[in-house]
Amino acid sequence: MHMNESSVKTGNVEIVYDTFGDRTCPAMLLIMGLSAQMIIWDDEFCSRLADRGFWVIRFDNRDVGRSTKLDSLGIPDFKNLFKGKGVPAPYSLRDMAKDTVGLLDALGVSCAHVVGVSMGGMIAQILGMEYPDRVSTLTIIMSSTSNPLLPPPTPEALQFLLRPFPLEKKKYIEHFIEMWRVLNGNLLPIDEGLLRKLGERTYERGVSVAGSARQLAAVLSSPSRKEQLASMRIPTLVIHGESDPLLPLKCGEDVARSIPGSKLKTIPGMGHALPPAVWDEVIDAIERHARSSGKTCGR
Repeated sequence: MHMNESSVKTGNVEIVYDTFGDRTCPAMLLIMGLSAQMIIWDDEFCSRLADRGFWVIRFDNRDVGRSTKLDSLGIPDFKNLFKGKGVPAPYSLRDMAKDTVGLLDALGVSCAHVVGVSMGGMIAQILGMEYPDRVSTLTIIMSSTSNPLLPPPTPEALQFLLRPFPLEKKKYIEHFIEMWRVLNGNLLPIDEGLLRKLGERTYERGVSVAGSARQLAAVLSSPSRKEQLASMRIPTLVIHGESDPLLPLKCGEDVARSIPGSKLKTIPGMGHALPPAVWDEVIDAIERHARSSGKTCGR
């Protein structure tokens, strides 16, 4: 069962979300990455997770999609931020983690299986460290500890991270398709028709160059979590593509090494994307981890 979009107020932001499955099932919260709307967790992917017996919640992070755009905070000073001059970002990943806790509070969810991808995996790490009673298990996909010693993205992937996207609809959709083609890599097939539909839906739901820039500033200004992760005791599965051009495999390996007792699953050919070709493998891994490791959460 797919429940239509709704919204909750948490702090000074309105968070838009929708759900899949039976509300009486264990909750599974999906956190999306930088500049990506909740619909990048594909409808079918979410439905398949719900069919495994989970109440799946996906949402737009602040500054993307239909959640609040914090335009009053302005555009980050990237020039000095990149120079390491200690320029404060408009908000932090910790603030975004608070948004997710507020969403769980509003939905009456005491704790959830948390699945985060890329920036969402960074937010998930903060949830596990700072709100451990709200997290049953963690699955961290294609993410990083923000350790500055880790290898950088490829130049081609980095240009999509830093380059503002076009705002004219046709150009935006072509940019969207090309970006995901680069992030996916050329070892696993992509569904260009699916990407075009996702690009159209993303554009229609609302895009914000300034909002994406503020999210990027939150990522770039985040200190390394590596040391703090050593004290975390949440059952954790790390999934990472062996051909990730944005956050290379060593980033996922670093996450897994940093969290005691965590499990690492690498997927040959997978880049920085979740194409349909990997859905079965990823969903199977998430379900096994949640079933075998999670504590029982009441509502």
